[in-house]
Amino acid sequence: MKKGKFKWSAPFMRLERKMLFGCVEWKQLSPRAKILYCYIKAKYNGANNGKIRLYYSELRGIKGFKSDFVIAAAFKELQDKEWITRTQLGGMYRHFNEYSLTGKYDAML
Repeated sequence: MKKGKFKWSAPFMRLERKMLFGCVEWKQLSPRAKILYCYIKAKYNGANNGKIRLYYSELRGIKGFKSDFVIAAAFKELQDKEWITRTQLGGMYRHFNEYSLTGKYDAML
């Protein structure tokens, strides 16, 4: 392939050691909220902050995310503790929920 034909992205998601082991706010998150944050961060490519979409159907197969209520509670916890913000409110048919990472605790944005 010619150079510039595709957008390169790293095959991993980076979390700072300082955040994982030294951040009190990270330790206060529930395990479900931590997993959800990792999935949202994995969708972040450096240019799509504010337009990150993560569908409930993508999370249902993951251990601990068996119902929509549990998934919604994890999203709410991340929003309440200011790890993410919802930039677009989705509905049943018209729009999708879109999120942005705040970078308040995670400096890797």
